[in-house]
Amino acid sequence: MASAFLSKSGIFSLHIARFLLIVAASGSIASAEETPHAPVSFVNDVMPVFTKAGCNMGVCHAKAGGGQNGFQLSLLGFEAADDYASLVKEGRGRRIVPVAPEQSLVLRKATGQTPHGGGARLSRDSEGYAILKNWIAQGAHFETKAEVEFVSLEVQPSRGITPRNSTQQLRAIATYSDGSTRDVTGMSLFETNSEAMAEVNGDGLVTVQDIPGKAAVMVRYQGKAAVFTAAIPLGVEVTDLPPSRNFVDDHVFANLKEIGIPPSPLCDDATFLRRVSLDIAGRLPTPDEAAAFLSSSDPNRREQLVDRLLKSPGYADFFANKWTSLLKNRRDDASDITSNFAFHAWIRDSLLANVPYDQIVRELLGATGTVVANPPVAWYKRVKEPKDQLEDVAQLFLGVRLQCAQCHHHPFERWSQDDYYSLSAFFSQVGRKPSGVQGEDLIFHKRGVATATNVRSGIALKPAAFGDDVGEILPDQDPRLRLADWMSSPENPFFAKALVNRYWKHFFNRGLIDPEDDIRDTNPPTNPELLAALEKHFIESGFDLKDLVRVMTTSAAYQLSAEPNEHNLVDLQNYSRYYPRRLQAEVLLDAIDDLSGVRTTFANLPPGTRAVGLPDNSYNRSSEFLRVFGRPDSTSVCECERVQSSSLAQSLHLINSSELKNKLTSSTGRAAKLLASDSALEDKVRELYLTAFSREPQSDELRFAVEYVNAPLEDAAGKPVPEAQAKRQNMQDLIWALINTKEFLFNH
Repeated sequence: MASAFLSKSGIFSLHIARFLLIVAASGSIASAEETPHAPVSFVNDVMPVFTKAGCNMGVCHAKAGGGQNGFQLSLLGFEAADDYASLVKEGRGRRIVPVAPEQSLVLRKATGQTPHGGGARLSRDSEGYAILKNWIAQGAHFETKAEVEFVSLEVQPSRGITPRNSTQQLRAIATYSDGSTRDVTGMSLFETNSEAMAEVNGDGLVTVQDIPGKAAVMVRYQGKAAVFTAAIPLGVEVTDLPPSRNFVDDHVFANLKEIGIPPSPLCDDATFLRRVSLDIAGRLPTPDEAAAFLSSSDPNRREQLVDRLLKSPGYADFFANKWTSLLKNRRDDASDITSNFAFHAWIRDSLLANVPYDQIVRELLGATGTVVANPPVAWYKRVKEPKDQLEDVAQLFLGVRLQCAQCHHHPFERWSQDDYYSLSAFFSQVGRKPSGVQGEDLIFHKRGVATATNVRSGIALKPAAFGDDVGEILPDQDPRLRLADWMSSPENPFFAKALVNRYWKHFFNRGLIDPEDDIRDTNPPTNPELLAALEKHFIESGFDLKDLVRVMTTSAAYQLSAEPNEHNLVDLQNYSRYYPRRLQAEVLLDAIDDLSGVRTTFANLPPGTRAVGLPDNSYNRSSEFLRVFGRPDSTSVCECERVQSSSLAQSLHLINSSELKNKLTSSTGRAAKLLASDSALEDKVRELYLTAFSREPQSDELRFAVEYVNAPLEDAAGKPVPEAQAKRQNMQDLIWALINTKEFLFNH
């Protein structure tokens, strides 16, 4: 009889049989009296449980990671309707058992009662387990009658001064559309931006470490995030500060006083000369420049030096090298040489003429025509797809990394897939067709309705910039120009901020927001008042890049010594001293050329061309030095493509490469010329030190160098080497030794 019933009822009978087995196992069916009266919301209550337990992370059941065993959830629970269908309707309904909630597979696996690859994620006495059990017992509904919408998240406190080696308990407060609030600390996720400075546990207890500075803790709940910022004071009284030169110093020194970190003193003239020459023009000062600057008594000599450097071709060369790399001026084949050279020349000339930054970006985004007539068009040769165009523009010019939002809601920000494709719509009307030059396209505006389709929802979206309405764009209007208008607006919260933060990192070796192209609410600046002041100044200056460089480099904060004092050695984010950094590949090669007196030659470029003036990445393939020392290959808009870390290959190259040996032993090099001159050996050593370090040698350095050059040598057989030959070899060795010092290899 039972078998006949099963055969006639099909799948329904399987559910009945399974139900009877569950009843037998559990001993009872949940009665109406046992069902909690407080309605449980799937969106507001259940989804946070999965997020807190890590079920919808990429390594577990998140769709972005492929899910596990057929069970897929949206990353971090941003698509509640899809998650509900996956949980309740898929898997033949076996994950949820309303008549016996404790026997639901989702609970048994989460508690480890049934084998689970992710292990036990909930305990049976936890708040999360109770929420899931009650929701199932109530019928596992998607919505309740009294459903309210989650509006905002607040962390309490949001900021404060937290002593070293102390704790701070955080509370996460959710606000809903009916005005009600709820403490959601237990269901929130907590993450610190620096575990070396502060740790946080799953309950929101922050443990501050021994390192002073600013630490941030991100609190995330249901797609929204809030940030707690802790000022961790060292507690030393700061009284001896250099005189403030501009608003940069006002904010830097105010922060140092707040956290109690005394700054290092100002650096000497020789250090400043070398530092600012490398940072603005990407080159060492000449011996004559160094001698003149060091002998000057003009109280404004440092400001005058900055102005001279900004007017020099070296400034345009150095920063064109930076920007063309970020803008992917890459040579893939021989046909690219015309467009690459033209694009590099356009960037360089714009920087030398100090064209406003917003105008440079506008010319780039709205470029039409051919490379010959309009060089900015070359960018569209490298970045062809709207997807790549929007991602590069967002990261490079707005400091927003949108790549994640192409497939799902951004895990650390408020950006959704709609935001992604709305921004993509600005580039939907870029057309291209072959031009009269082989390998070059003519770029034009197609004059159509600008839209982009969200691949998940299938909805065609109009151009919008991060939720901001840019107004109606008619078919004959180029959407890219409307995007440029929005970007350069004084009210834009990203454009100016991204640039000043990028330049701050260039000169101070750490962005106020770091990484410099990851601006988001959950990655706060270490000195928000300074960042806001720089942003305001840049906008009011008319997006003047040279003025921005001048403000930064003439500040006392930039001119602090790199030598730490007893209090600021561990400080790596408050700019209490100058943070040394290794010279970039191109700058280091030019510096070696300057000291050795032999210039590296590059194909298709005039003799004497410096490495910082190279127009594209193709020279990395012909120069082992540039490749070993990490010159970027122009494949990414991220500054991280440039390798600044040291390696064994770099050390070996400096120690015994044939390239360096040939420069040192060249008959036209500095060693040969110095030995051929009639000047005193002491003056020759002074020239080397002025070239390498922009300073005179100390008395013991001078004495040792002179003695070394004059020292006799013996050959392998023990016979004396002729004096002239010995001096030549010793001079070459002296230059080699200077090249391999940290003082030479680093800007400090």
